[in-house]
Amino acid sequence: MRSWRAVALAMITVIAATATAGAGAASSPPTSEPPVTDEASTVTAGPAGATLPATETVATDAVWERVVPGGDCACADGTEFNFWVREADPARVVLFLEGGGACFDPTSCAFTEEESTTYDWNISPDDEPSSKGGIVAFDNPDNPFADYSFVYVPYCTGDVHLGDVTREYSPELTVEHVGMVNGMAALSYLAENFADAEQVVVVGESAGSIASPVYAGLVSDLLPDAQVTVYADGSGAYPDDPDLNAGLGGLWGTFETMPDWEVNEGLTPQDWGIPRFWVQAGLHDPEIVMSRFDHAYDEVQAAFMTITGADTSDLAASIAANEAAIETAGVTQHSFTAPGTDHTLVLGDGFYDMEVDGVALTDWVADIVAGEDVPDVTCTDCGAPSPATTG
Repeated sequence: MRSWRAVALAMITVIAATATAGAGAASSPPTSEPPVTDEASTVTAGPAGATLPATETVATDAVWERVVPGGDCACADGTEFNFWVREADPARVVLFLEGGGACFDPTSCAFTEEESTTYDWNISPDDEPSSKGGIVAFDNPDNPFADYSFVYVPYCTGDVHLGDVTREYSPELTVEHVGMVNGMAALSYLAENFADAEQVVVVGESAGSIASPVYAGLVSDLLPDAQVTVYADGSGAYPDDPDLNAGLGGLWGTFETMPDWEVNEGLTPQDWGIPRFWVQAGLHDPEIVMSRFDHAYDEVQAAFMTITGADTSDLAASIAANEAAIETAGVTQHSFTAPGTDHTLVLGDGFYDMEVDGVALTDWVADIVAGEDVPDVTCTDCGAPSPATTG
């Protein structure tokens, strides 16, 4: 995984990159249907009879299997995309959306670490889930997901799992921003292979947490009898800025990938900010249980916001304001806000160590997925806010 601190540097070019959004060829927008290749290489996927490119499944150890969906799936540099599956309890499944930066221009999207340290443009052996901790440490007795099956979606497209466009940034650099194509292949696999799931928890880390409510709504479309829950780690502060919404939507093709839900009728690219993802998914299916975790003064979120001109004088207040806006729109968002400036902990030991005002995060998450009524948890001494740095 490349440097997260450096991710923020790329944001300075967002507005400039938006001007190039017309370059490159956008592919057909996915809705709740997965990508399709010719009939000879497809298999039936999902309760709606959707199709999915034929997959290659490669056993990596006794727990995880690597699935290569093929078709239009790819990483940013055009190399092979795969996801991982762990088969355990077939009735309870986690769809995990990995984090890992973003890219916006020829420098930040370059396929060399000397030029870009802002995102992962392909999948390396180190990305296998067995090398990680947190909720994929299944031998930890405090893991609320120890018995769950997992579909683990790596992130290698620089578009927060929501893109569907091939973007030519220069004659030497063409990037496949096809995160939604990849994600829909994994989601279709989940719907086909865990068709009787009673509970699906969509867990998103950082960039993955941005997309997690959208994917939760898509899960509810494909598995309407399952209880769907969202647990998002590390994106609660990002504002709803119309210019930024439209810029990124055009750059990555994300507006065209938004689901064709009735509640979305009439929305424009300017409307699709990060808080809006929660609102639209929650209005589309009010039975989805929404929850998020953030550190009150997350330095990565603050750095992104500073470079785009957003107010970071009190990041905790921004997080609270977003939650209030989501709930004013009619969607309940359960929240756990911890002190400090760290960024995400769902794949680390910190997931088991976190406790605020006597409430352990693992217990709080376990209660969320069990359908129990939980209080919002907010630090009383969150640490003093400080200006974000970009170095």
